[in-house]
Amino acid sequence: MALDQGLRQRLDSLVNGHKVVLFMKGTRHFPQCGFSATVTQILNGLVPEYETINVLKEPEIREGIKEYSEWPTIPQLYVDGKFVGGCDIVREMYLAGELQPLLGVKEDLTPPVVTLTEAAANAVRAALQGEEGALRLAVNPRFEYEMSVDEPQKGDFEVKTAGVTVLVDRDSSKRANGIRIDFSEERGGGFKIENPNEPPRVKPLTAPELKAWLDEGRPLQLVDVRTEQERELAKIEGSRLLDDGLRRELQSLDKDTVLVFTCHSGSRSQMAAQQFVTSGFKRVYNLEGGIDAWSTLVDPRIARY
Repeated sequence: MALDQGLRQRLDSLVNGHKVVLFMKGTRHFPQCGFSATVTQILNGLVPEYETINVLKEPEIREGIKEYSEWPTIPQLYVDGKFVGGCDIVREMYLAGELQPLLGVKEDLTPPVVTLTEAAANAVRAALQGEEGALRLAVNPRFEYEMSVDEPQKGDFEVKTAGVTVLVDRDSSKRANGIRIDFSEERGGGFKIENPNEPPRVKPLTAPELKAWLDEGRPLQLVDVRTEQERELAKIEGSRLLDDGLRRELQSLDKDTVLVFTCHSGSRSQMAAQQFVTSGFKRVYNLEGGIDAWSTLVDPRIARY
């Protein structure tokens, strides 16, 4: 289907208006799909500023950009007016070290420091016996760990420790720097990982616990990550909608401020809470079950939907 000339001109203007432009679902600070979140995490680590276009707010842009690029999915990344690709291509280019020069980024190629104890090294050697490849260590943005047997890939760091080669990709390298891996024979045996980079975790908070905190007058910020339309149906007294203004306000607060996040059932708020943990906040809570649990366990006058 041919693009309307007016829409094409508008897309031309958007694509060429900034060096780096990302058409995505949501915003840089609040992506609303996993693929968009992946690309923003990559860009956030490479460039201080880039333009994002939230296609969820403009259906015309959402469909038009697919015709414009001849690419069927969102997100879509443009650099210097040229289409780069979607999530998978951007991530592959990043891991291979090809995206960084395209963005004008001089990358730090210092390999991470990874330490295996002798017990861990012995366990790895036993697991690799008869297998080709090396130990791959991956650390995702939520600081979840994965170890597997793999072949080296373009862009990998190859770290030697206790006679074992450990493969670490670019995305994991900073989060893995300084990591120490041990092995214990207790309870059938298992690896134990100590990582100095790992931030505090989001803590669960039940609806009755939150009610007790509010009754005590405990200082906290109660943050609602739902839409304005949902808040019109039901909301917890004292909560505030997480918009760009509140986000900037929260980011200016002391990192020891107690933040409690809520949504309808607890999943969206968990994601938002984790973003604040990643940015340095130490006392971050997620309301288990969201406002639905609040209505069920604390205040039945609150509508359920």
